Amino acid sequence: MRTSLLITKKLLPLLIFLFFSVALFSQGTGVIRGFVYLKESGEPVLFTNVILKGTNMGIATDVNGFFSITKVPAGDYTIMITSMLGYDTLQQPVSVKDGEIISTKLYLTKSAVQLQGVEVSAEQDAKESETRVSVNKIDPIVIKKLPTVGGEPDLAQYLQVLPGVIFTGDQGGQLYIRGGSAVQNKVLLDGMIVYNPFHSIGLFSVFDADIIRNADVYSGGFGAEYGGRISSIMDITTRDGNKRRVAGKLSANTFGAKALVEGPIGRYKEGDKQSASFIFSAKTSYLPTTSKVLYTYADPEGLPFSFSDYYGKVSLNSTNGSKLNLFGFNFNDKVSYKSLQDMSWNSYGGGGNFLLVPNNSPILVDGSFAYSQYYIKLKPEAEREKSSKIKGFNMKIGFTYFMGKNEMNYGVEVLGFRTDFDLYNSVNRHISQQESTTEIGGYVKYRWISKHKKLLLEPSFRLQYYASLANASPEPRMSLKWNIAKFVRLKLAAGMYSQNLIAANSDKDVVNLFYGFLAGPSNLPETFTEEDGTVREVKHRLQKANHYVGGFEFDLGKNLDLNVEGYYKDFTQLANLNRNKIFDDTPDNADKPDNLKKDFIIETGKARGVDVVLKYDRKRMYLWFVYSLTFINRFDGVLKDDNGNLISYRPNFDRRHNANIVGSYIFGKNRNWEFDARWNIGSGFPFRATGGFYEDLNFTGGVSTDYTAANGDLNYFFREGETKELPWYHRLDVNIKRTFHVFENTKIEVAAGATNVYSRKNIFYFDRVQYKRVDQLPILPTLSVSMTF
Repeated sequence: MRTSLLITKKLLPLLIFLFFSVALFSQGTGVIRGFVYLKESGEPVLFTNVILKGTNMGIATDVNGFFSITKVPAGDYTIMITSMLGYDTLQQPVSVKDGEIISTKLYLTKSAVQLQGVEVSAEQDAKESETRVSVNKIDPIVIKKLPTVGGEPDLAQYLQVLPGVIFTGDQGGQLYIRGGSAVQNKVLLDGMIVYNPFHSIGLFSVFDADIIRNADVYSGGFGAEYGGRISSIMDITTRDGNKRRVAGKLSANTFGAKALVEGPIGRYKEGDKQSASFIFSAKTSYLPTTSKVLYTYADPEGLPFSFSDYYGKVSLNSTNGSKLNLFGFNFNDKVSYKSLQDMSWNSYGGGGNFLLVPNNSPILVDGSFAYSQYYIKLKPEAEREKSSKIKGFNMKIGFTYFMGKNEMNYGVEVLGFRTDFDLYNSVNRHISQQESTTEIGGYVKYRWISKHKKLLLEPSFRLQYYASLANASPEPRMSLKWNIAKFVRLKLAAGMYSQNLIAANSDKDVVNLFYGFLAGPSNLPETFTEEDGTVREVKHRLQKANHYVGGFEFDLGKNLDLNVEGYYKDFTQLANLNRNKIFDDTPDNADKPDNLKKDFIIETGKARGVDVVLKYDRKRMYLWFVYSLTFINRFDGVLKDDNGNLISYRPNFDRRHNANIVGSYIFGKNRNWEFDARWNIGSGFPFRATGGFYEDLNFTGGVSTDYTAANGDLNYFFREGETKELPWYHRLDVNIKRTFHVFENTKIEVAAGATNVYSRKNIFYFDRVQYKRVDQLPILPTLSVSMTF
């Protein structure tokens, strides 16, 4: 703790110095900044261009609708917004004086006729002014273009289509991104860490798609503003409640139901400079009940998946655009497989985030603070219960300084958590851990754009300090883009990353329902054998990785884009649960090998691949083709082939080929019909072949157990060094929707669809003891009705 305070004291003076020093650079010219909102709801307008008419000065709004045009010479100008389809072109005169900072709020109004003017494509400008390496930006409009399982759009279904993303299946699915395991993906909701974002039925996430404002998914090479994970980042921002009127949505389908309500706090008056609003969402699954009637062919006893998710948020907005959000959530999940295992988890927490716009400074200040807790327990058949709990806080404050088209970001992040883990492995050896840890990270990032937008550079640096481990990790990172021509761009990224958390399961397991967490373990081997046979000392308890990404963007036409990226992730140190432990780590067993007595083992790994995305988006039609070629391996220094040679293994999520084809078409006289389809095909997951069977005696009576008279359980062992693949996976989902506009603000949507239309028998896992194949879900027709008001 003393070291943590020392680091904080060193970082704060640096941040204060940066805050005041950059403010001096604004003298001599003016600044025009503000927010762009939709007049009908007060919701910020994201990623739209704000320009000064007749000049080349302008910038796109951010996720808060904020813009800042700096280095504006004194004079009279007209602020202009033209890139929002369906809204009037906005023009507002403004006069700028030397050294003046002008703050404004702009409101876009719906219009049936688009006014003529200079059309500026916000998307095209973003392609040229943002590096966009290994990032997918998601908004609710795009999410709704996919077939909706149960009639409700869901982020989990959209993520399965993204390049480099692998889901292990309809049941017990987790997210694996470009070779990283689920625990190596950091998920943020309004700045708060969410430890498990997906339900046991892999078709649904904990997030309500109707309250998502924006989601950024970084599959690699992300900047220094993010830390504590070595594979990927998912940063989700929810929208504010309607500031003008009470609104909401009610929906029900064959899987579950949802209710959403939002509105102003207090009576809204036209011209109010300050506002307050709320939004609350609740969704639940009653599939265990409805499936006994509708889906008896899938399982006569019903599908065992149930969950409920609750999220609430209050937003307070000040006159100059500064705001404070306060939120809370409760997510829970339960699944009960007959004759297999019972599992349940619960996650809850709350916190807030803020945005400060200082009146006399060109700096934007943002931050977040939150507390959350996650608890999971699993009771496998004929085995002892295993459990995992993690609870903790995270806080962050960041500063953004705008310098024309360039900008600098810097800040500090602090988090602390406690893990409590307990299980008995397959040979009845006890593994447990209770540990508290604190992490402190400081970062700085600079974005530079050349005069004619030919070259973009984003160098960044993060210093991540793990207080409980007394270990500091310096992490330089870089991304760049070269706009070779108007229609082709080269992009590159590289960086170093670290994390403390590890998963409470093994990457060698075929089915993982138990998704628990552990802090960097102390019970690790003292040495590690590399692939070339050299033995090195294990000097730290962190997991570390280096990322290298390169690719091209091609504009093949006005509405046709091609994106190709290649990547290489070098996992220089990983920690994994040691499922081969058969001895307690005591002085009596000092002569036993570490791989037979330590709770955890050290591994290294490599992930490399190519992602190809072809996208067509024009008026009523949306087509999307995604293909990923992936190679993933892990090396533990223990696994050997039949000849005794050390070999690597393929983790259970190493899918060599994965492709998605998505289509969406809007039709009808009033464009009130929509048809969506998605087809996914992927090669089989790897598995280790069975070497044979044996009688497993648990010796419940200790050394006095009479093994000649005891009855054991049938168990199996693997054939060392031999890996096979499950059959290929493919599935077609379709959905058709009809929209009825009842009143000005009220509409009803009726949707019908099906997942796994041709009822492909995709394998879930193979029960080796009972020698029985268990498949994923068959065809599931769905019907839904929703009302938005």
